Amino acid sequence: MFRISQYLKEITNPTPMGRGHQPTGPVVIWNLIRRCNLTCLHCYSISTDKDFPNELSHAEVTTVMKDLKAYGVPVLILSGGEPLLRPDIFEIANEAKAMGFYVGLSTNGTLIDAPMAKRIAAVGFNYVGISLDGISKTHDLFRRKEGAFDRSLNAIRELRAIDVKVGVRYTMTQDNAHDLPNLLQLTEDEDIDKFYFSHLNYAGRGKKNRDTDAHYRTTRDAMDLLFETGLRWNASSTPRELVTGNNDADGVYLLQWAQKRFPESVPHLRQKLEQWGGNSSGVNVANIDNLGKVHPDTMWWHHTLGNVRERPFSQIWSDVSDPLMAGLKAKPRTVTGRCGECAYFSICNGNTRVRAHQTTGDFWAEDPGCYLTDAEIGLTSVVPA
Repeated sequence: MFRISQYLKEITNPTPMGRGHQPTGPVVIWNLIRRCNLTCLHCYSISTDKDFPNELSHAEVTTVMKDLKAYGVPVLILSGGEPLLRPDIFEIANEAKAMGFYVGLSTNGTLIDAPMAKRIAAVGFNYVGISLDGISKTHDLFRRKEGAFDRSLNAIRELRAIDVKVGVRYTMTQDNAHDLPNLLQLTEDEDIDKFYFSHLNYAGRGKKNRDTDAHYRTTRDAMDLLFETGLRWNASSTPRELVTGNNDADGVYLLQWAQKRFPESVPHLRQKLEQWGGNSSGVNVANIDNLGKVHPDTMWWHHTLGNVRERPFSQIWSDVSDPLMAGLKAKPRTVTGRCGECAYFSICNGNTRVRAHQTTGDFWAEDPGCYLTDAEIGLTSVVPA
């Protein structure tokens, strides 16, 4: 995750370098259930509205949470499918809160009415992320459900009315890029706390629809809009958070954007971005799926590191006998192609390895999702004009 708001503040109000924050353990995104009441076009878990067999029991979930807590995991994001379809979701969330986790809920929002919002508030979820793919018909098309947008927006309003922290999650493709300005405006109009912009990653249905991935120019235009919006939000009386995910080239693009707008800030900003360090899949981000399989992040469902039914998560996550995990945890990572030659590797850390693997079969090939030019990333083969 790239925190645009935070790094824009480093441009306008720089802070001392310090030692940086080292997490005690990875953030764990946990797909507790695969069933979903929607069949979204870009679903990475390829969910549908049916029960999937052999999912972790409540007792197994509790055992895993105890191990996660002992291992130092600070954050649990409870996801699906649609996590609110799991009958014991609130019991699980209450246990997680009692253990001291920061607990987030990732939902499509269509099941949240006023009574459900009150149940969510009663648990004390630290954050609820609700996915919106566009305004009205655009969202309904992506979600394959007429009226889905209205129900999700109503969920946001119900939660905001009782002071639950809410964020919008948006995955951009060529087919919904036109709605990004409207969604940012909606975030302001509805006084929503956070906007999460996700680049399309090649996994699940997203892989099958890679031909609809936004072209590089569209991505750059979107990032320019996000940076300008973030500056304005930071300066407002009610600042809200703006973050991106699934493309760590965003940090490099911000640095080059700052070179044009705030050149005096670039040396400090580069230091801060290098301290962030870019992609952390397999290190600071982990995923457990509905069957207990552990993955380097949610986009790696085709690669399993182990199963919590057979070994504790703490043992699986520390094990570097798997070549992928060994490579992800290496400092520095060894990557090839443009990523290996990039002058800003220390900022993005080779970007998203799953995109490279899904397009080439090689974990360590260049990431085809990088939207910067060869000249912009300082390739030695580029001859200055």
